[in-house]
Amino acid sequence: MSREPALSGIRVLEQGTFITGPCAGMMLADLGADVIKIESIEGDPYRAYQGGQYSPHFQAYNRNKRSLSLDMKLKSDCALFDQLASEADVYIQNFRPGTADRLGAGVARLHAVNPRLVYCSISGFGSSGPYYDRPSYDSVAQALSGFLSVVVDNRRPQFLGPALADAITGMYASQGILAALVQRGRSGRGAHVEVSMLEAMAHFAVEPFAAFFALGETPTSADRPRLAQAYILHTADQRLIAIHLSSLEKFWTGLVAALDAPELKQDPRFNPRERRIAEYETLRIELDNRFSRQPLEYWIQRLQAEDVPYAPVNLLDDVVRDPQVEHLGIVVPIDFPHTATRAVRPAAQFDGTRASSVSAAPLLNQHGEVIRTALKAGSSWPAMPPQAQRRV
Repeated sequence: MSREPALSGIRVLEQGTFITGPCAGMMLADLGADVIKIESIEGDPYRAYQGGQYSPHFQAYNRNKRSLSLDMKLKSDCALFDQLASEADVYIQNFRPGTADRLGAGVARLHAVNPRLVYCSISGFGSSGPYYDRPSYDSVAQALSGFLSVVVDNRRPQFLGPALADAITGMYASQGILAALVQRGRSGRGAHVEVSMLEAMAHFAVEPFAAFFALGETPTSADRPRLAQAYILHTADQRLIAIHLSSLEKFWTGLVAALDAPELKQDPRFNPRERRIAEYETLRIELDNRFSRQPLEYWIQRLQAEDVPYAPVNLLDDVVRDPQVEHLGIVVPIDFPHTATRAVRPAAQFDGTRASSVSAAPLLNQHGEVIRTALKAGSSWPAMPPQAQRRV
């Protein structure tokens, strides 16, 4: 039985570019909000990240939305923008501080247009302070916040692959927006939600900060795997497998059994657990040597039989074929696709139901004519076409 999405009826204006703002909008759209993405005539620059006007990077953060191009230098387009803002529940922008005001989309002006509006500003470093007008990108926020220091090996420093700081900031922004909507339900008033990449990533590193404040020692990237007794090991068929022993002795006992190596249980270098922590690198080398003698499937069977927490380090083509991924329906079809035909669905389920598809990210100004026509006919917020309405 289908049901209305959790945010059905919530209207969102997103004037975001690249990742942080669009990610926040996508998180709301995935939950059923009607998101109209306002783009310049040239479009979100992320469209052309790998050439053309529809990069896979843009598609990732802009599904389940409608696109309207506006020239904010034209009075007629500003009037259309105000019509939408007057009926919107949420407005999202990730401009550098001051830009929204210059475009006529500042928080004071839009709250005058719509006092119930939840206005979300996303920035690199906040709206004030010595860094407020500096440009910021994912790598800058990771580095400044301290997050990078607790995930990067100083011997071979490299950024992590995905744009974590951008996406995480967008997620924090969507959380703040949802909280403000709940608050508005009590007070009847809108709010100004502000999230910076620096603040989001500092909060995301809450555990290493807690350790620093409690112990007075600066954490490093080696601490978490060492304390958690987590290892990434090679197998004979050139695959990688991850194991996580945690603090429970039964997992160490299970690993020893899976390896058929009772001598490790007696080795004073690795017993008790405190010794394994102290000799982490020595044990890693020992385990890597042993795991490299058999193929991945052998170790999967052995570890599973002994109830040891493990997982193969899957490539993405492995993930889409994984039995548990298939069982959960994590990969779903894209409605009205322009290029890709599949995507990863939203993570949350509601009363046991989950999204069975997503709508393709819009082409530039794909819905412009329909939205403009509706607004000029007197509609304050154009209804979403029935074929684009999503159910879970």
